[in-house]
Amino acid sequence: MSMALRNRMFVLFAALAALVGLVAATFVPTGLAAGSEGQSEVVNEAEEEASVVEVHVADTAELDRLVETGVDLDHGVHADEDGSIHAKAVVTPSQQARLKAQGFELERTIFTPQDSEAAIEEREATLSAARAENTEFAAAAEAAAVSDVRIIRADYYTSFGQGFLSVEAKFADGQTDRSEMTVERDSGPGTELGSGGTQDIRAFVDAGVYLYHRGAAAVATRPDYIRITSPTGDTATAKVDDWLPVEGEEEIGPKYQKDFITSYLTPTELYDRIHALAEEFPDIAEIVELPYETNGYRRLAQTVLGSFTNTAVAFDSRAWGHEGGNDLSVELVDPGVADSPLSVSVVGDRVSVSLATDSSGALTSTAAEVVAAVNAHPAASDLVVAYTYRGNSGGGIAEAGSDDLSDNLNAPDSVSRDPHPVYALRIGKVRDGSKMGVLAYAQEHAREWVPPLVTIETAERLLRNYQSDGATKQLVNNLDIWIAPSINPDGGHYSFYDYAFQRKNMTNYCADTIYSDVNARNAWGVDNNRNYDEYSLFDGFSGASTTCFSGVFAGPNELSEPESANVDWIASTNPNIKFAMNLHSSGNYFMWSPGAYALPGRVTAPRPSLEEEGFFWGSSSRILTEIKRHRGLSVTPARTGPIVDVLYSAAGNSGDMLWYKHGIYAWNFEVGRSFQPPFTNEDPTGASAHDESQEYANGLVELLRVAYDFGKDKQRPTSSLEVMPSTEPGMVDVEFEVSEPAAVFYTTDGSTPTFESEMYASAGVREDGETLTVAEGTRIHWFSVDSAGNVERNYRPDGSGKNFSKQVASLN
Repeated sequence: MSMALRNRMFVLFAALAALVGLVAATFVPTGLAAGSEGQSEVVNEAEEEASVVEVHVADTAELDRLVETGVDLDHGVHADEDGSIHAKAVVTPSQQARLKAQGFELERTIFTPQDSEAAIEEREATLSAARAENTEFAAAAEAAAVSDVRIIRADYYTSFGQGFLSVEAKFADGQTDRSEMTVERDSGPGTELGSGGTQDIRAFVDAGVYLYHRGAAAVATRPDYIRITSPTGDTATAKVDDWLPVEGEEEIGPKYQKDFITSYLTPTELYDRIHALAEEFPDIAEIVELPYETNGYRRLAQTVLGSFTNTAVAFDSRAWGHEGGNDLSVELVDPGVADSPLSVSVVGDRVSVSLATDSSGALTSTAAEVVAAVNAHPAASDLVVAYTYRGNSGGGIAEAGSDDLSDNLNAPDSVSRDPHPVYALRIGKVRDGSKMGVLAYAQEHAREWVPPLVTIETAERLLRNYQSDGATKQLVNNLDIWIAPSINPDGGHYSFYDYAFQRKNMTNYCADTIYSDVNARNAWGVDNNRNYDEYSLFDGFSGASTTCFSGVFAGPNELSEPESANVDWIASTNPNIKFAMNLHSSGNYFMWSPGAYALPGRVTAPRPSLEEEGFFWGSSSRILTEIKRHRGLSVTPARTGPIVDVLYSAAGNSGDMLWYKHGIYAWNFEVGRSFQPPFTNEDPTGASAHDESQEYANGLVELLRVAYDFGKDKQRPTSSLEVMPSTEPGMVDVEFEVSEPAAVFYTTDGSTPTFESEMYASAGVREDGETLTVAEGTRIHWFSVDSAGNVERNYRPDGSGKNFSKQVASLN
């Protein structure tokens, strides 16, 4: 049906796209001081700090020019009433200078490295406070010889007539001992503890810090008191409270558990969290290790000796930093005597170069000569590779100096340096591919710390409300839900520990270029969301770059990266997946395909049909309503719609791959107002990672409801034809009306309508159905089919059916 139409449109479109080429503009690096040979391009130098800066452009053509520079753009784009546009760019001071030189107007600075540091400090303070509370509680319990277990809450509530008891308690040794604790219940006032049965509660650990034990269980009768026994045998007793509705409670009611996020989570912590959930709920959840491991959070150890581009010598270790490269050091030595030859020696892990001198004792070895000598020395070249800086000929005299090589990675040892597996949590009572599938995935872009929290919050809600909330059980029993909280763990770790603005993965395709030195390390990597295989840079579309240090580097070819290959694998091997949500930040957008266009002319990838577009809009209304429910903030209509209409071209994005290649209704959240807002609501603008995790989890759960409703939709659409006067003599205007988002296939020559017939189209971008002008008296035949495949009147559109709709286009 509509997929066939897309395929027909693609054949025509591909011919046009093949004619379009892209030229990626480049930037000029600062790096070391200029030597005798200048440089012509700017790379994101590790020695410079980047900020998010607002760029003002006159119109969409200027926005396209900004995108074509390859500059690292945030997703925040908004238009003024005069048609001018404000975009957010992640740029260093030298990149800002280059943009100004190209005629772009830079306005206010929105987000600085200090803001990221503040978010990290807030996270550490939160975790430190929890650790301190654990230590204080343990010390107090030991000093006072009191119970080492403290009951926080014991709440009784009912759902559909079934009673439940939810318990939270703290164990003094919970930071090191994660054993379950047993809760004994009485069976009402005056009865014995234990008479109402027992239940276990488990440790809740967030970001490696123990917070408390918790758990809920169905109970036959309402208990009056509970007793908890700790792993050491200590006990505590508490009275059970009723959990009552409060004013303004959401429709889900007080029985519904939520708010499971307490701090930002690194990729390692995200994976630990979903593994713990799968272990706790084995009947309805499992971990899936995706087939492609990442390159790993690892780098070669590097350094540069010298102050100028033509005198500098760069060194890279042969071994990864963590596998011995970080143990190496290099030195360029002034021998202090006249007529000394250039020589290289190796003692242990130290490479020493004695520089040549002339008869006066002055140094004479050039940087190029040092490079040649080191690379020709067997022992030295087994340890390091030497090269001149940024492709310079190295004609300047090398400078004496020394340094230790380092991979410059600051994550703790708990973060693996090996190729990293990528994990997804699969939730569902039935997980054999027979149920409607939904995919939610986050952190394609490393610096986006809030979207993974949305996925974790959603997973917690689904699993912890399964037994007590009927609507949740309905979703879990009837859907096959895939949640991948971090598609890009290497980049995610690099963003948390090394460079907060890291967008890409850590695979270094600049290794064979002049940008392989240590000062370019923050520019390496592939933009995972430009590496997919539909309407990509390699197909001639705009919004990605072939330059290895560009913020939107598409990689060497489509699906070259394990991160993007994993997303494709999930969709390819699970054809039951019909819905997907790609979670990004920031900008408060809600978008779908098409996500790319070719220049010149802004020729977009094929647009959804009127029926498909109607389904996107209708479903989006439901999802955005639930987002607004949390605290009243709305995603505006101007920021809702196809990516190319409300943002800019993003060639090779994953949403387009899922939609065009796999036939999946694929949306994109752009969560919140910045990459790394304060976790709590301390930002003057109201940005809060905690609130954003809650409101967008509302939206993600509603997407599951959309999928569930879609799967059980058996209602056939109805349609009608409206005939109106035309301005053309002897003609009339006609429009189709449908009862729900549905495709209309029609003929005007009296023939039987089929799926090969003309399909009623949109009147234009973001508009309703077109107006057809036909001769008065034309006999129109048609039928409609909705997004779930229900055909009006159960008509058989294979040419043999007879019960299609018929009407003469007449005003009489």
